[in-house]
Order: sequence, then C-alpha cells, then structure tokens
Amino acid sequence: MWEGAAIIDAYTRAQAIEDGVLVDMNQDFFGELAKEAGFQFPIAMTETAFAKYVALTPAAIRAGNDMHGRWWDILWMLKREIKAARGGTSELLFHFHCVVDRVRPTPSVLKSVCGPGDNGEPVITIMLPEED
Repeated sequence: MWEGAAIIDAYTRAQAIEDGVLVDMNQDFFGELAKEAGFQFPIAMTETAFAKYVALTPAAIRAGNDMHGRWWDILWMLKREIKAARGGTSELLFHFHCVVDRVRPTPSVLKSVCGPGDNGEPVITIMLPEED
C-alpha cells in the first residue's frame, strides 16, 4: 500500500454474509458438524459453492442425499487435505465426489482459503476453484 493512501471502501466478511454472497457455516447443524470434524476457525462458503455442493439439487434429492451428509463429506475431505498439506499454505484445493447434475456422484473440486477475518482472526472460506 502506498504511504499515506487512504482506504476508500472496504467490504467486510460480515457484510458478505449479510448480503448472501457468503454463507455462514457456523450456524445450526453446519457449525455443530464443523466442530465435530475438528475445525476451530469460523467457516463460510461462497453462495455458488454452497448452492452446488451443500444445498440439495434435484439430482441430490433423487439420490437420497441430505445437507448433513453433503456438508460432512466436504469437511472430511478438507480436513484430510489440510493434514496432508502439513501447514505452510493458506490456500488449497481439495477433491471429493458429489451428486450435482446426475444421480451418480461425480469428481468435484473446491478451494479453501484460510486468512484473516474482519478483526484479523483466522477464518476459512470455501469456494469454487475459479473464485477469489
């Protein structure tokens, strides 16, 4: 940042959650499952990632999926990837299988970024690989 430069505008994580751009995954059973999986930092997902991989698509409903199971699968595979990475990175891709457009699970990829929240605290954001 340039010396003396002023911030003109900032879009906070809290605002993104309020606007629906990010989905707060610490509420209700989502947060309970994250704690059960061993996550200590707050987690949010982009709305697009949530809609595709956690929310129930018509194919997911036909396959008998529920949001608990879909969220647990994401947490489990993210945790495995974090352990395999053994630290040293704040961004990683993780692979899993998920029912999206057809009843059969297909290979899928999400990106996880661990960074500072609105007050500098560590937070995790899960998104599609092409999202920032």
